[in-house]
Amino acid sequence: MKKLISFLTIGVLASTLSGCFQEPVPPIVEKKPVKTTEKPVEKEAPQPEPMTATITGSGDMLYHDTLYWAANTGNGYDFTINFTGIKDLISRVDLALGDFEGTIRPDRPLSGYPLFNAPPETANAIKDAGFDAVDLAHNHILDMGIPGLLSTKQTFENVGVSTFGVRASKDEPILIKEINGIKIAVVGFAYGFNGLEQNLSADEYATHMADLDPETVKATLEKAEAEADVTVVFPQMGVEYALEPVPEKVELYHQMIEWGADVIFGGHPHVIQPTEKVVKDGAEKFIIYSMGNLISDQRLETVDNIWTERGVITEVGLSKLPGEKTIITMVKAHPTWVAKVPNGRSYNGFPLHDYTTYLTEDFLPGGRFENLFDTATVQRIRTADQEVHNLLKLPEFGTQK
Repeated sequence: MKKLISFLTIGVLASTLSGCFQEPVPPIVEKKPVKTTEKPVEKEAPQPEPMTATITGSGDMLYHDTLYWAANTGNGYDFTINFTGIKDLISRVDLALGDFEGTIRPDRPLSGYPLFNAPPETANAIKDAGFDAVDLAHNHILDMGIPGLLSTKQTFENVGVSTFGVRASKDEPILIKEINGIKIAVVGFAYGFNGLEQNLSADEYATHMADLDPETVKATLEKAEAEADVTVVFPQMGVEYALEPVPEKVELYHQMIEWGADVIFGGHPHVIQPTEKVVKDGAEKFIIYSMGNLISDQRLETVDNIWTERGVITEVGLSKLPGEKTIITMVKAHPTWVAKVPNGRSYNGFPLHDYTTYLTEDFLPGGRFENLFDTATVQRIRTADQEVHNLLKLPEFGTQK
């Protein structure tokens, strides 16, 4: 009996001691959120889209009498056929610039070389092709005197084509076209006016003409640079029918870049001359020394095997971010070729032809006009395409940072 009590006592004691050594249950504590010093990730602000514009410059529109004889409908003139081959390109770009080398004075007889006077319908065809502005600073602008200069300018303005290179008044502003937020100033200068300027008074000359006097050019370009984002220059100078520019021309065009020019579309020689990229203050500038003829009756057969039936439409791409300078992003060359096709009619015993300017690229294999003419003519156009590209030596653009 004592043993039983002892065992019970020991069991109770063991049980009591076991309870004394159990781990206490921890109290439930509400956890507080851990504070962090990291900033929330901010979303990057969307980058602004650059403003862009495309412009083209093209060569001399030289309306010999054979062109308007062929365009005579018996009830006026229709020159639409002249530009059907290039209309798609000219109409596609934002700003198409041309050079009309001649005059339009309806109260005087029509005439070709050496005193050009074309029908007013030429302006309608140029407008219909998609041209936005034409240069009138050239050596033939005084062929019909100051009245011819003014009527030429007014004829284009009446159909909605702007003009530059001559002025109706001394205070006429520089032509500036704003394209997609980019302001483009366009100016023109001529080396001379075939001596016809001697018939002008000093006041008439100062009012209407724009020549290549360096001081005048410098002042004009500096003014244009202050008013616009891009300055385009159409200078008319150089040796006719020479495929390379003379040193004096190269020097003056480089000075134009220093004075504020961004793009120089040269003219006057009636043939193509090479291109050049000039870097100024880290920005790329473009020069083409001559763009040749866009439309004329000058051909290999009639001008001593010179490239007068060839020209080039030069396409330039521009881009600008808000608050930054406008840059040239690309330059493309579109060589042109003038077709002269008999149309079965005649004038005073002269057989007449239709004149149409085409892009040579359209006659390359796979081009839309590769089968338009006979094999020999297509090969002649393809040869022109290759030789023009070889001469231009077009540099790459869009590399500036």
